[in-house]
Amino acid sequence: MKNLIVLLLIMLAYTNCKSPEARRPVTIKTGSIIDQSIEHNKEINREQHEQIKQIIKNNFEIEYIASPHGFWYYYNISVEGDSIVPKFGDIVNFNFEVKDFDGNIIYTQEENTAKNYAIDQEELFTGLREGIKLMKTGETITFLFPSDIAYGHYGDENKIGANIPLICKVTINSITQKEIN
Repeated sequence: MKNLIVLLLIMLAYTNCKSPEARRPVTIKTGSIIDQSIEHNKEINREQHEQIKQIIKNNFEIEYIASPHGFWYYYNISVEGDSIVPKFGDIVNFNFEVKDFDGNIIYTQEENTAKNYAIDQEELFTGLREGIKLMKTGETITFLFPSDIAYGHYGDENKIGANIPLICKVTINSITQKEIN
C-alpha cells in the first residue's frame, strides 16, 4: 500500500509539473506596415512621374531626354566637339539652381556658390551625381528629378522637404581630370 501511495504521489507531481505554455499573440501582423509603406512610395512615384509627363507635355518646344537613371533633362547650352565628360575622381566645378515642380525657386545660383565635386567620391544626391557625369565644361542642363533620386523621404533638412521632386539647372564651369599615376 505504501508503494501505491508513493506511486500515486509521483504521478500526481509529474502531471502537475507541466511547463508553462507561451501566450498566443492577440493579433498576427504579417508585414502590413511594410506593405503600406511600399504602396505609399509607389503612389508618390506614380504621381511624380505624371507631373514630369505634364511638364514635358506643357513644354513641347523643348526636347527632353530620358535618362536610364530615372530622370529627364534638356540642354540649355550644349557644347559640341570632343570636350571631355567627367570620370571617377575628376574634380568638377559647377553651379546650380533648384526649383520645385511648380517653378518656385528653392535655392538660387547665388546661394549655391560654385562647388567642387570629386566624381563618385563625395556625397551628392543620386540624380545630380549621375547628371553631372553627362556634362561637359561650359554646358548648362536642366534636370527633372523625382524625389526618390533627389533628397527622398528626408529632404535636405533645410529648405527641401520630404518627397519633393526637383528641377535643377546645372552649369559646369570646369573639369579637372584626375592625374593618373
